[in-house]
Amino acid sequence: MDTKKILEIVAAIAKKIEAEKNFLTELDNEIGDGDHGINLARGFKSVEEKLPTFADKDIGAILKGVGTQLVSTVGGASGPLYGTAFMKAGNACKGKTSLTPEEFVAALEAAVNGIKMRGKAVEGEKTMLDALCPALKALKDGLGGGKNFVDALTDAVDAAAAGVEYTKTIIATKGRASYLKERSLGHQDPGATSSLFMLQTTLEVLRED
Repeated sequence: MDTKKILEIVAAIAKKIEAEKNFLTELDNEIGDGDHGINLARGFKSVEEKLPTFADKDIGAILKGVGTQLVSTVGGASGPLYGTAFMKAGNACKGKTSLTPEEFVAALEAAVNGIKMRGKAVEGEKTMLDALCPALKALKDGLGGGKNFVDALTDAVDAAAAGVEYTKTIIATKGRASYLKERSLGHQDPGATSSLFMLQTTLEVLRED
């Protein structure tokens, strides 16, 4: 996975978030501020506009640039969380112009740890971590079991999708949704859903090769 492919993935994620912004906002209307999709789409639109300036940079610099842009343009909690995730992933890829599967895992792990730190959250609290943590584990398990990267990433996407479904069955204990307590049951978490979309899009781009 080289710098060109990373730029392609980021551009595809921006288009996916734009396409799904109304759905994400509807989810957030039910248990949050009602702005997740709108805010995230605005942030990724600004990222997309910046991508040409990242063309000559290494993967670490690209991901840090994406993170910085998201922090500065996305309102609410998702800007700092996703921004931190991309910046931490960028730190893990510093100076690299291509990534092995193991280096991709290290970047994803850094992103997940960044979200845990910034959000003071863990898996099981009805957040994006309920998609990302199972995805990371499935990716590691798949690669450790001898699967190729695309097959292991397919497992990761399936695990993230199951994690999104799981968020419907638990009470939110973090963020605006936590104010609803038991009334948050039955609703899927918008952040877990947008995380799933990002993983799905990454897989789709890599499958095209």
